[in-house]
Amino acid sequence: MTSRPIPSSTVAIAGGGLAGLAAGCALSSAGFRVTLFERRPFLGGRASSYQHPGTGEVVDNCQHVLLGCCTNLIDFYRRTGVENKIRWYDSLTFLEPGGRESVIKPSGLPAPLHAMPSFLGARCLGLADKLSIGRVMAALAPAAPAESGETFLAWLKRHGQTERAIERFWKTILVSALNEDLDQVSVPYAAQVIRESFLKSADAGRMGVPTVPLTDLYNAAGDLIRSCGGDVQFRAGMETFRNEASDVTLVVNGQEQKFDYLVLAVPFDVLAKVLPDSPAASTLAEKVGHLTTSPITGIHLWFDRIISDLDHAVLLDRTIQWMFHKSRLVESREAQGNGKGSYIEVVVSSSIFSCCPRSETFEVHRDQGSACDLLAPSRSGSIPATAGDSVVAGISGGRFCFHGMARDDGGRRAQRLSGGRVSCACRRH
Repeated sequence: MTSRPIPSSTVAIAGGGLAGLAAGCALSSAGFRVTLFERRPFLGGRASSYQHPGTGEVVDNCQHVLLGCCTNLIDFYRRTGVENKIRWYDSLTFLEPGGRESVIKPSGLPAPLHAMPSFLGARCLGLADKLSIGRVMAALAPAAPAESGETFLAWLKRHGQTERAIERFWKTILVSALNEDLDQVSVPYAAQVIRESFLKSADAGRMGVPTVPLTDLYNAAGDLIRSCGGDVQFRAGMETFRNEASDVTLVVNGQEQKFDYLVLAVPFDVLAKVLPDSPAASTLAEKVGHLTTSPITGIHLWFDRIISDLDHAVLLDRTIQWMFHKSRLVESREAQGNGKGSYIEVVVSSSIFSCCPRSETFEVHRDQGSACDLLAPSRSGSIPATAGDSVVAGISGGRFCFHGMARDDGGRRAQRLSGGRVSCACRRH
């Protein structure tokens, strides 16, 4: 006599962003029957793509990168079959205003000294800057400091960091990694970034950049869930849930559905809206109420000619921290050849701006980096800074209303444009 197989447990996952997809893939592979609910018509959450209405280009919500120390994410890409869609880089190019380049890359020395030769040769930092950075690296190498309530900016100043070391090294790295200003970052979190990416090994500090649009990258996770017998439902927003003796009941688009387990993988502001009215949930709701956001903004620029042969670069002494040459990074764009101009994305982390009224035009002045002055000239090329170049601009990732983009006309004045060669789009991130 054979016994009947025990049916696998059912799991509902609310949220189709990276967290929900990672949970869904892991549980599906472990034998659970997964149903993933996503309120939007696509996967990836904030790591997604859309078609720009003005250019027809498929644009990422904002540029996403990973480091070699992101081992769980790398394993996730391997399990979903997209690890070959990540291009890895061993070196970082730092660009100063005026175009001078400094390249930091690993050498044959063992960690944590592997980047020391190129670091010592970096022209963007002086000797006093390098010595002060070296002292902090030596202090962080044995272990991360314990939480004391001190901000990392205060900690750096207490450890004798020069102003240029803070601006051109610590701020450049950590604001990009943590998307918050140094006076808002705690010491243990900053120390973890530095220890994991700079001190542990050369491989840990490698930077990976997706070569396909983010939606394509994360659609593979949905395919894996389905291949294991699971289901992915779009335009299916969970409204609330309630725990019962042996299962959990979800309300999705007004309909009740029962599952053995529920995984909540939604943003904290959404979580506050779906928590049930119960004593157990009230404590969590109170804690969630103290959380705030820190925005990141991606500015997309299309030029009618090739403006650089760099794939990416760190931009020093500017509000903008990074440049990504999407024409050279995205497979579909790269296959078209470089004769059709440059598509560039520049990124502003911790981008605290004001929302401007619909009747106004947002201006970006030259001293903060205008649309045509985002990259200074360098040996590798430059973004044109004359009024005659054709540029199309789009902004994604902000909670703002941009209805125009400033273009530098060669003087100190930022020219306000409401149409013509420069257009603008905005998406929340």
